[in-house]
Amino acid sequence: MKRAVCPGTFDPVTLGHLEIVERAAGLFDEVVVGVGTNPSKSRLFTDDERIGMFADAVAGLPNVRVQGFSGLVTSFCAEVGAVAIVKGLRAPSDYDYEVQMARMNSHLTGVETVFLPTGKDYSFVASSLVKEVAAFGGDVSALVPPSVLTALTDRLAERRAAGG
Repeated sequence: MKRAVCPGTFDPVTLGHLEIVERAAGLFDEVVVGVGTNPSKSRLFTDDERIGMFADAVAGLPNVRVQGFSGLVTSFCAEVGAVAIVKGLRAPSDYDYEVQMARMNSHLTGVETVFLPTGKDYSFVASSLVKEVAAFGGDVSALVPPSVLTALTDRLAERRAAGG
């Protein structure tokens, strides 16, 4: 069985993330979405919320599962028995950074990295931009799954009400 890991923080999950996972699911027998967890990092959504949002978003994909991890992605790959890491590339600048990571990961464990270019509809989408646009009242409904839009809207409203 060929298993791949799609790692990220996914704060929040976007349709661009889902596009890459769906395409990876067509290439590998199983895809494990590795949601990076780090209690010392400040995120809009908790680890459990991010894992839950992604799990809901991929519920219709039978060969995809979602699992949290901390530490090195290569250690997580070894833990789940993955032969590859799948990364989406939005722009040439992503490649410059990701190829260094891929070479380091290969050096550490021999795990290969597969790069998938994002579709043109999502080449500009980043979680940080989605959060920023939504925080200023912009419409991000075409960029995130409906359940994520609800969670995002609710969380931002909570923060505004709390004065933050």
